[in-house]
Amino acid sequence: MTLHSLQEVLIQRITSQGKLTFAEFMALALYWPQGGYYTTTSASASAGDYFTAPLAHPVFGALLAIQLEEMWRLLDCPHPFVVVEPGAGSGQLARDITAYAGHLDASFRQALRYVAVDRSARLASGPGGASFERLIAARLPLRGVTGCILSNELLDALPVHRVTLRNGRLREIYVAYEDGRFLEVEDEPSTHLFAARLAGEGVSLEEGQRAEVCLELNPWVQEVAATLERGFVLTIDYGYEAQELYSRQRLPGTLRCYYRHTLASSPYARVGEQDITAHVDFTAVTSLGARYGLAGQPLQTQASFLHNLGLPAFQRRLATSGLGQRQRDANRMAMLEMARAGGMGDFKVLAQSKNVTTEAVTGVRGASADWMDRLAKLPLPLLDDQHLSLMEARYPHAAQSWSEGWPWR
Repeated sequence: MTLHSLQEVLIQRITSQGKLTFAEFMALALYWPQGGYYTTTSASASAGDYFTAPLAHPVFGALLAIQLEEMWRLLDCPHPFVVVEPGAGSGQLARDITAYAGHLDASFRQALRYVAVDRSARLASGPGGASFERLIAARLPLRGVTGCILSNELLDALPVHRVTLRNGRLREIYVAYEDGRFLEVEDEPSTHLFAARLAGEGVSLEEGQRAEVCLELNPWVQEVAATLERGFVLTIDYGYEAQELYSRQRLPGTLRCYYRHTLASSPYARVGEQDITAHVDFTAVTSLGARYGLAGQPLQTQASFLHNLGLPAFQRRLATSGLGQRQRDANRMAMLEMARAGGMGDFKVLAQSKNVTTEAVTGVRGASADWMDRLAKLPLPLLDDQHLSLMEARYPHAAQSWSEGWPWR
């Protein structure tokens, strides 16, 4: 029988196996080649489901470019300095980083080899005009890298198992199909690894509490460590350390679905057409990193990381940028969004290193006076037509005539 839709594939799998773990269901919903959310060319912020920091303003990529330049110096200026970005999506972050690198040290610019990796063809159709490589692949394609593995909002889309505590026993939540609909059933855990992960982190669930456990973190961190010969790993994502992630505040768990900028109610609706995510367990990422040779630096919020790199200095410069009021407001709003409490500012940034003897990077420890002096002389990153207009989205009346005479830079 030829299966024509993701729904048919899921039903066939459930029929043959009796039920699927939620991790199997999520993996198919997001990554099945002929209909998964992330493997179709329409799965992007422009389709209206979500937006990310790189799409909101190029200051995000600019500050990361400056951080990468510092990492290059800490590695004694290797040539090449390879940056691998898995889960690169359309390539917007790659475009912004490599474009801003053109304003930095000429030797760094010449050494930089930026490799954007994504399993979706949307990477090939993303914005062009920038000097980075695009590779369509489900795994990291390189080994022996000296440089940095950089991921932004990737780990929260790794498939997760769902568990609950029922009558004092850990149970797993599976997906079944009956009477024309998907439904959840509880049964014995498919592996002992859930209990081992939670026990190792000192986590005790409450009766009836639901939680997500991402076992995919282990092979992911192992692969990253194997790819990196010497250098850094920079992980930016939404999540918490284990004690907070699995606290009483999150009794229903952290699984979220997004459809057209709206929090959807069920992962079983619009399968393949909506995003499914779960918060990242940064305790697991850090401890797994240590197991595979990655030394972790103190976990930061995105707000603190960008602040340490000098985001407020770029914000202040808008007042003397020569832009009109509307353009200043648009850039200011987008820059503020990067560090907004209750929003992107609460994302976490984890810096790790391998075979590097160094103090914390500037994004963790904070900028020196020399760093800030240099920042004042670098070009001010400004919105261009490859980025979303948050001002237009929130205040549609302010968008009148924006497309006419906008000073894109």
